[in-house]
Amino acid sequence: MDNENKETMTENAENTEATETKESTKKKGFLPWLNESRLETVVAIFLGITALLTAWATWIGSLHGGNQATNYAKSNNLSADGNSMWNEASQQYMQDMLTWNDIVDTLTDIEIAEKEDNRVEANLLQTKLDNLIYDSGSEEFIEAVEWALDQPEYVTPFDKEGYVDHYYEEAQAVLDESSEVLAQGQEDNANGDRFGLVTVIFSLVLFLLGIVGIFKNLPNRKLVFIISLVFLIAATIYMFTIPLPSGFTL
Repeated sequence: MDNENKETMTENAENTEATETKESTKKKGFLPWLNESRLETVVAIFLGITALLTAWATWIGSLHGGNQATNYAKSNNLSADGNSMWNEASQQYMQDMLTWNDIVDTLTDIEIAEKEDNRVEANLLQTKLDNLIYDSGSEEFIEAVEWALDQPEYVTPFDKEGYVDHYYEEAQAVLDESSEVLAQGQEDNANGDRFGLVTVIFSLVLFLLGIVGIFKNLPNRKLVFIISLVFLIAATIYMFTIPLPSGFTL
């Protein structure tokens, strides 16, 4: 009987010790190493880190906004210049077409004069033709006219491959540059909005860290701190995936 009593007493003692250990663990809660004094220190450190990250995100976002405004203004100027150059090219195109019509009329008059054996008239018309070809147009127009006159069948200089496009090459290049600058401005706008979102999240983190001390229960403080830490890490990782402004240097 004595042995049985001893064994029973031993089992009761072990059960009591295990129960006390469980209750002690429950009282400590999660993150037992993070006591009240350490939590205050950690919160203060992360408040400073978050404030610095917020300032950084705000600054970079404003740089993106400045680039956006600059690129939009530059794009508008380039677009205006390109449209003006396009109109000038169209006017030159029409002028060359009128000149070609005069050349065709003069060629017809030369043939008539030669058939009538009117050498004087033919020579005068030939001089007029030379003036029309070599004094009234650009080098490209002269080459295109000579090409057209060398063809066995009737063609115009504007039938030459790529010739009409050359009128608008410079204008098109300027308009293409305008589109590229506009696209960059739109990208700057999008990146600025992304940094704005990061700033909002950092502000939320600052708010959560600021209210940690309001809660009297230590586990609740830890819970709010962990939530703010998750938002902080996620926002920081997302921020470093956003491109910096073009031309950015420290």
